This record gives sequence, structure tokens and C-alpha cells, in this order.
Amino acid sequence: MTPEKLPRQSAERSLSPLAIALMLMLCLSWGFNQIAVKLALPDIPPFLQGTIRSIGALPVLLLIARFRGVNIFARDGTLYAGLFAGVLFGLEFVLIYRGLLLTSASRAVVFLYTAPFFVALGSYRWLGERLRASQWAGLALSFAGVALAIGVPQANVDADVLLGDLLIVGGGALWAATTLVVKATALLRAPPEKALIYQVSLSIPILGMAAFLSGETLTRFPGPLALSLMAYQAFWVVGLTFLLWFGLVKTYSASKLSAFTFITPLFGVVASYFILHDTLTPVFGAAAVLVIAGLFLVNRPSPVVRVPTDPLLTVTET
Repeated sequence: MTPEKLPRQSAERSLSPLAIALMLMLCLSWGFNQIAVKLALPDIPPFLQGTIRSIGALPVLLLIARFRGVNIFARDGTLYAGLFAGVLFGLEFVLIYRGLLLTSASRAVVFLYTAPFFVALGSYRWLGERLRASQWAGLALSFAGVALAIGVPQANVDADVLLGDLLIVGGGALWAATTLVVKATALLRAPPEKALIYQVSLSIPILGMAAFLSGETLTRFPGPLALSLMAYQAFWVVGLTFLLWFGLVKTYSASKLSAFTFITPLFGVVASYFILHDTLTPVFGAAAVLVIAGLFLVNRPSPVVRVPTDPLLTVTET
């Protein structure tokens, strides 16, 4: 991947109040999405959920592209990068869904959010983004907050659980890779609708094949709750929030945006408390403080270094 000129500019750009508000909305939506997947599992197996979700999101993206006058078939040099991003996107969810069958949801959330570290490393290598020591400390602080909120490490894990953890980390790495591909290739100049259509389109056969190889089937017609949850995942999560995410990725620092996703599992814990009646302890408050402190360090503007003026070089008009 060859770095473009725009990523270096975006690396120096602080998140605007609107971008921060959008990221909070995205993280809230993605946090509830984890609950939606869990609630729909009794009616729809995981790989089939992913397949149906992508099938439902594709028409939404096509309609948005048409409304905005985006020519998704224009020859703009994005084909190979788009296909590559699509394969990464599809395999990402294959690893995540497979990992969820082997490890616990709490461990999965923690290991999935290793993604910001992969983004930071990849941004340093390919995008020219340089994080300060305080920003690396912020990433570590936010990750520690997520781990504290979920409650890991856990005792008595076996080889299957460890394999599931590894698959989830792989999913996080592919999530980061997809973000980096968008930033470091011709996809950066393409409309976000086109970048996401590549990914959603390729994920349909990949997830469909995974469902087939896993022997997943629908034993009965899904109920109203499962159907409404699938509509939420397809139309809102993939069709709209993922679109907003890639729009932000094209404009702002990949590392700073990715760090913000540490808030997602915290929203997931709160949603579990209200919807699934899971326990919410004072430890969660401490975890939230760690995450917020970490995000502050990551997104704090760079200090302005004032260069002293040499008086011998100053030209004085008389």
C-alpha cells in the first residue's frame, strides 16, 4: 500500500465536536448491536445472521448512493483495493462469529478491541501517523478500562477458549486492516458508499459459504423480535453507521477514531444491564474513568512549539 497525501493531513486534524458526537452515536449503536446479535441467536445462527445482515444492507447503500448521485460503477482505480477490502471485511466477521462459539462474550469483547492497537501500528507504518508517548499510554489506559469493565482474565480456560480468543484477535486485526486499506489506497478518494458497497457485497458469499460449511439452517421461521433485530443490524448498523464510520475514516486520523471505539463495549455493558438485566458494579465506573482518560490522552491536541525569533535576523523598517 502506498500512503496518500491526505492521510498525513488527517493525522494532524483533531476530531471536531460533530465528529465526537457521531463517534459516540456509532459506539452506542455498535454496543447495542452485540445485544441484538445475542437476542436473535435462538432463531437465526450467527453466520446466517451475518449473511442476512449484508443482504439487507446492500439495497440501503445502493439507494443512498443513488440519492447522492454517486456512480458506483465509475472507473476510478478502486476495483482491486475495494475487492481486497471486501475480502477482509467478510473474513473479519467469519473469525468473530467462529470465535464467539468457542470463547465467552466478555472475553471476545476485550480481544476484539485490540483493533485500535493494530490501527496505530499500521498507521505508523503505512500512513505516516506518529502517536506521541502520551497517546500510546492513552490506548493502553482505555484497553485496561475495557478489560476491567468486562472482568478478564478468567480462570480455568481450556484450549478451545484460547483458540476462540485468538480468532477474535484475528477479527480485530482484520477490522484494523480494512480501515488501513481505505486510508492508504485509492478508496480514500472514493465516496464512502462505494467503499462500503465493495465490502458488503463481498461479505455475502463469504459469510454464506461459512454458514453452509458450518451446517447452519433455519429450523423455524424467525419471530417478530428476531426479524426486528435483523432489520436493526442490516438497515441501521451496516447500512448507515458503517457508512458514517468510513466517511469519518476518510477525514480524520485512523488512530484517533479507532481509539474512540473503546467506548463501544462500555455501552454494551450498560445495554446488557437494562435489557438483559446483567449486573452493573462499581468497578464499571472505574473502568469508564480509565477509558475516558485514555481517550483524552489519545485525542489531546499536539502542543504548539514556539520557535524563538533570532533578533539578528529581524528586519527593522526605518
